[in-house]
Amino acid sequence: MLARDIMTRTVNTVHPRTPLADLAARMVADRISGMPVVDDNGKLVGVVTEGDLIRRAETGTEPHHSGFMDLILGPGRLATDYVRARGRRVCDVMTENVISVDASAELADIVSLMEKKHIKRVPVTRGEALVGVVSRSDLVRELAKRLAEPCSGGKDDDASIRDSICHELASARWANAHNVAVNVQDGQVTLEGVIFNEAVRPAIRVAAENTPGVTAVHDQMVWVEPVTGAALGA
Repeated sequence: MLARDIMTRTVNTVHPRTPLADLAARMVADRISGMPVVDDNGKLVGVVTEGDLIRRAETGTEPHHSGFMDLILGPGRLATDYVRARGRRVCDVMTENVISVDASAELADIVSLMEKKHIKRVPVTRGEALVGVVSRSDLVRELAKRLAEPCSGGKDDDASIRDSICHELASARWANAHNVAVNVQDGQVTLEGVIFNEAVRPAIRVAAENTPGVTAVHDQMVWVEPVTGAALGA
């Protein structure tokens, strides 16, 4: 799945010369935590988020440094902090080095980028033009759609169901599938056998529940503590 398949195409944007008061009012009114910044040609030139607005002179939260830190940071950094804390236009506070993706970017790569950079949304571009945004809410919306779809694929007779479950467990490195017996009767799965790690129990159950044709899963597996040999049922 690609960025263009799930992205939000109607995006709230702001211009670099927009007054900061207007930006803040729009963010509050629309209940959004950030907006891409585009120029007169629709080119993505920055992004502004709540994080860019929390260090402000108006709220008494602007950065304060000791005299020693002033010497280390130098006049350039101090001047930049001054503009970000007191500037009145979007261009004064926006982040210019924008993390964005192409419309053809793979969804898995976008999620990895979000996790690595600790961001909630990624602007989507085609060339230099902004064409959409992929946010966490877009991912959740797609997940909700997929979860609502019935499981499909494969035959639903008992033998086929059992074969599918056994194949899934055999391919899972955590399963120790040779210790688990899978029995299927009228679509109902009974799991029996021995597991040596309690975390494996719900994983085996999920593997069975996700198999097309399964109507119920009955867990009769026994957990055995490897060191003491103590046993505990489902």
